[in-house]
Amino acid sequence: MKPIQNNYKYKSVMLIDDNDIDNFINEKMIKSSSFSENVYTHTSTTSALEFLKNLSTFQNLSEDLIPSYIFLDINMPILDGFHFLEEFQNLPYNFIPRIKIIMLTTSLNPCDLEKSKAYKNVVSFLYKPLIQIDLGKLD
Repeated sequence: MKPIQNNYKYKSVMLIDDNDIDNFINEKMIKSSSFSENVYTHTSTTSALEFLKNLSTFQNLSEDLIPSYIFLDINMPILDGFHFLEEFQNLPYNFIPRIKIIMLTTSLNPCDLEKSKAYKNVVSFLYKPLIQIDLGKLD
């Protein structure tokens, strides 16, 4: 019997969006396009930051647990996507530089795109919901 072959491009990614429907659609798109096997979903930037802080406390942390990408909604209550980016870049953990961030939005405001360029981990700016073509463009 042949072992099941894993065809996923990445082991894990993270979605951060306060809208459950967007999270559902985006998670289905990520999995159906074989972009990532595991999708950590957070409905607030606070819980996502706490998750990343907790990950960093593990000794001998498996690379598979660290999200390769974070898909981050810009417009959220309390702490928006840009506040997340500020907090994220201050995390002192060595795996943070390896995480790439994709900003997600429904906004057509060009200022959001320009503002996102100031953060070194931000590698792309996409409109919601995700589509397979968008995922195919990511390295």
